[in-house]
Amino acid sequence: MSSSSAAPTSHPSGRRRMVAAVLALLVAALAARLAITADGGSSPRASGGDIPAQAGGTTGQEPAPRDSGLLALARRDAEDPLAVGRADAPVVLIEYADFQCPFCGEFARDTEPELIRSYVDKGILRIEWRNFPVFGQESEQAARAAWAAGQQQKFWQFHEEAYSKTRERNQGAFAEDELVAMARAAGIADIDRFLDDMRSDRAKTAVQRDQAEGYQLGVTSTPAFLINDKPILGAQPLAVFEKAVEDAAKDARR
Repeated sequence: MSSSSAAPTSHPSGRRRMVAAVLALLVAALAARLAITADGGSSPRASGGDIPAQAGGTTGQEPAPRDSGLLALARRDAEDPLAVGRADAPVVLIEYADFQCPFCGEFARDTEPELIRSYVDKGILRIEWRNFPVFGQESEQAARAAWAAGQQQKFWQFHEEAYSKTRERNQGAFAEDELVAMARAAGIADIDRFLDDMRSDRAKTAVQRDQAEGYQLGVTSTPAFLINDKPILGAQPLAVFEKAVEDAAKDARR
């Protein structure tokens, strides 16, 4: 198991500074979003006023309801083909990712399988995917193809194939013929339907919905995660995700 860097920079100290700065911005954005959602748009924080600092809380002394704010972003749809794990799992990891993102690939290959074995298979964790293409046309095509794979219950097989290796960005690796090859490798039987679904307005709408959700949270780079209401940015080491899942599971039992 290898530990992954959080953001792509060429110098280690520069990488750490960049990650720290971006993570701080994401946390601030998520905190602001939570305040606005929990207070129905009337939070003093949203208008520049001061309120007591309390994690996941509303104004005053009462904590936010568990079904409000960031926790409510979990869709928990038992029929969602872009999710794995029990719909009623106490912890939900939401991942905003791009198929051309190398750090998303590191998470998919090195970290996610361990989380599935340790937590998803035991009913503790649910993982929900959000398409968040940020690297141009091939990212958009890959996102729509992944959605189309899900229509034949093959999203996770396609996901594994797409992330099986690092591919050169925007150089044809996710052109339509390559996506068809990935679909075949993923076991998708009806390629004509796959192509129709990939090119459809429904695929476009589904991807745009995921993107809009991410942008509203302040997500600007991939991968970005929510574990219940805790934000994590980048392909962090497995231990970071394990601690976040276990902490969230403890909170859910309270």
